[in-house]
Amino acid sequence: MNHRKEELNEAKVAIISLLSKCKKALPNLKENSSQQTLLERRIKALQIALNLIEKAQLESANN
Repeated sequence: MNHRKEELNEAKVAIISLLSKCKKALPNLKENSSQQTLLERRIKALQIALNLIEKAQLESANN
């Protein structure tokens, strides 16, 4: 999948913002609750997405 550099940068900024908000909300949730589990899974998914964007940016820079 080819994405413009601008699109990747915008997606990266949005994901970093979401990750920050999720991490700030996590301590406010009840321990071992379904909300905590869901948020932890979302954080992992966002981290994976961020890693993939960064990988795509590196590949784009090397081409």
